[in-house]
Amino acid sequence: MVVGVLIDTEDDDYTEMVRADFVAIDELLERAGARQWTEPDLDEEEGAEFEAWGYSGLHTVRRLAVHLAAGGRLPEPLDGNQRATDDPLLGKVYEALPSDPPGPFDHLVHHSDCEGYYVPVDFAQVIVDRKAPGGYLGSSVRLLEEVRRLAKALGLPEDLDPHSEDVFEAADAETPATQGWQRYGVESYVYLQLLHAAKLSISTGAAIAFT
Repeated sequence: MVVGVLIDTEDDDYTEMVRADFVAIDELLERAGARQWTEPDLDEEEGAEFEAWGYSGLHTVRRLAVHLAAGGRLPEPLDGNQRATDDPLLGKVYEALPSDPPGPFDHLVHHSDCEGYYVPVDFAQVIVDRKAPGGYLGSSVRLLEEVRRLAKALGLPEDLDPHSEDVFEAADAETPATQGWQRYGVESYVYLQLLHAAKLSISTGAAIAFT
């Protein structure tokens, strides 16, 4: 995940592709009746890259979100032999379109894990359109609200450093802890990355790009 996707790009073809994505996003926002948006020119120190513990990390967070939305409680932590994408409830949600009215975690859950964008524009309904890169366009404003909602359920402090030893130890643990946010180590690590990405997107006005 990158905020400032065009910073120091030297590949003209890639820059052209991203700018074409932004043109498509502008059209989708206009069609949805949302505020128009333009990617700013950021300096190198204004942008940042964020990790998601591989593709699987995002799915572990989304698994927590769909269970919390459906039953008001978090599921048991995954063991070493389980994959989040094998979760029946998560699979069912992935197969469906975002709900109308929107669910509590639609922007977090309904998005590609490897491409597409979140833009710092507040719109309630995830935009689903084949013209959207990755098929979905999310709001980083709504994403921030949603990950904060999930953090409350985890008991995870918002000011925790995602690169701290405590977070890495919890994420790397072979056996989940017995209590606290440390029971969900990978999920907590990815949550903190999403939180910081959404905050930076909103403060700079730049998109979160999945690359």
